[in-house]
Amino acid sequence: MLRTLCRAGGALLQQSQRTVPRLWVTPAQQRWASNLPMNTVVLFVPQQEAWVVERMGRFHRILEPGLNFLIPILDRVRYVQSLKEIVIDVPEQSAVSLDNVTLQIDGVLYLRILDPFKASYGVEDPEYAVTQLAQTTMRSELGKLTLDKVFRERESLNSNIVHSINQASDDWGIRCLRYEIKDIHVPPRVKESMQMQVEAERKKRATVLESEGQREAAINVAEGRKQAQILASEGEKAEQINQAAGEAQGVLAKAEAKAKAIRLLSDALTEQNGNAAASLGVAEQYVSAFSKLAKESNTILLPSNTGDISGMVTQAMTIYSKLTKTSPKPPPAAAALEAVEEKNEELTSSQ
Repeated sequence: MLRTLCRAGGALLQQSQRTVPRLWVTPAQQRWASNLPMNTVVLFVPQQEAWVVERMGRFHRILEPGLNFLIPILDRVRYVQSLKEIVIDVPEQSAVSLDNVTLQIDGVLYLRILDPFKASYGVEDPEYAVTQLAQTTMRSELGKLTLDKVFRERESLNSNIVHSINQASDDWGIRCLRYEIKDIHVPPRVKESMQMQVEAERKKRATVLESEGQREAAINVAEGRKQAQILASEGEKAEQINQAAGEAQGVLAKAEAKAKAIRLLSDALTEQNGNAAASLGVAEQYVSAFSKLAKESNTILLPSNTGDISGMVTQAMTIYSKLTKTSPKPPPAAAALEAVEEKNEELTSSQ
């Protein structure tokens, strides 16, 4: 009996030392491990690893990181799953876009094992299954987009691929975290056409920008001329207003001065010997006007009685007295002033 148990133990030990593929390890981490851990009763599981233990060929439990105990011969570590984030390089593949352009696309897939039991017993080769699923999903999503949208909507394309992978990989205990497109290769002729399109678009934008610049410059010049004309007209208007206001003020000042002079003259005429003073003023104006003769022109027209000053004064006073009698309420000062002005006008016209 003891010999039979020793032979069975040796057979199990040799089977446990066979070369068994180790899943979910990158090439840098030696994807294919040489040996699974032996059942040495006392086992130390590393952090971020899950060891799947089978007892007599049936799933028993998953060893947690740290110290663990197993029963020799009966218990065996069947699978070792890494709980770290795993990076898978998706091989380059061809896909046809919505506008019938053949593209060559490769990407990178980021995964993590959430359930070591499903990852061990749910699928035979998780890496191959996820890679094939990513490729088929990529072809399906690219067939829905045109070539121009493929370059503009890479983010939405990546998110759609991740969503599709997660729907199928839930039964495998695997979670797809990200999918990134590395390179997109287009045929040479399509690339040349795209380059020509880009150059044409740039020329178009340059022409449009130049025309917009010219239009804005013309608008600025016209706006400047308009503002200049408005400012010039406003300045001219202000000048005319100021000039008219000055003339009005001058007329008012002259009228006020004339009214004041008339009031003073009226007061003087009402006093005693006012007529004599008025006669004296008329005589002085007559002499002054007569002295200006022949100073501005060579042609002189003289009245018949040039030297008769007393007659001229008498005539002016007669006109004043007539105006006083004909007017019911004659303003003496105004009448006298008008009489004097009439005589001055006669003398001036005679010149």
